[in-house]
Amino acid sequence: MTDFRGLTWKQLRALAATVEAGSVSGAAKALRVTPPAITTQLKLLEVEAGAPLFDRTTSGFAPTDIGAEFLAAARDIERIVAQTSERVAALRSGAVGSVVFGVVSTGKYLAPSMVARFRRAYPDIRVNLAVGNRSEIVRGLERSEYDLLLMGRPPAHIDVESVPLGDHPHVLIAPADHRLVGDSEILPEDLLQERFLAREPGSGTRMLMERFLERLGGGRPFDLTEMGSNETIKQSVMAGLGVAIISAHTCMAELKDGKLVALPVVGLPLVRQWFLLHRVNRQLTRAAEIFRSYVSDNRRDFFPKIGPSDFRA
Repeated sequence: MTDFRGLTWKQLRALAATVEAGSVSGAAKALRVTPPAITTQLKLLEVEAGAPLFDRTTSGFAPTDIGAEFLAAARDIERIVAQTSERVAALRSGAVGSVVFGVVSTGKYLAPSMVARFRRAYPDIRVNLAVGNRSEIVRGLERSEYDLLLMGRPPAHIDVESVPLGDHPHVLIAPADHRLVGDSEILPEDLLQERFLAREPGSGTRMLMERFLERLGGGRPFDLTEMGSNETIKQSVMAGLGVAIISAHTCMAELKDGKLVALPVVGLPLVRQWFLLHRVNRQLTRAAEIFRSYVSDNRRDFFPKIGPSDFRA
């Protein structure tokens, strides 16, 4: 095994800054040192690595495979330092600790109230929300950026410990004046005429919708229009631009107000589960353990059962 005990944080920071800035002078400016100082640290790191770290390109410095490994290590250390800084600041201010809570974007309709209630019960624990789509959250989980996560189906390639919290139904929403409202026997052929508004690739909702439409249409193509957020999709459906399969938790207010309706299609709602999870190889802090227990113990309040009447068109 290669011995990297001579590796320093200055060397890794110089590497990361050079890649990000695209030049030695840019890295020097970012780190507030001189360009020769950056060059020296990079040379020392290459001696440690025993191989080149960069390929020079017209657009700057591209890391080699070995350089990419050191770059990943630099970013991991940067993340750990930032988390340590946050936790030390929390402890200095008298807090018991802090929790980094990763949440898939659909969960942003649930997580804020969850965190607010927890803060009222445990005012000495800080909870920092990090929201992203499924792909972004999984990448963060791979890099151990979060203490705990709220998401749907846990990723299969990472060992996690998960607690099921409650049902996560997905419904087909349409504007209140849609031609299929009141139709109790909606057929696949009826939906082939529709434009479906979809989240971006990498979204869990997008993947769920595509699998359902594949089964529903027997492989026939559907008209899909991509949109960047659930809010944009809801507003577009209300405006009559199309229909969408979406988490019921994101549109309960609009369904209750009659601004949207859930069309009664066989096989819907699609009911999945919400999970609270963390990496098996990441030991939870005391603050994270308290937060996990609180959410788990109060799951019925945070994830109430939604009955068929809530989706009636």
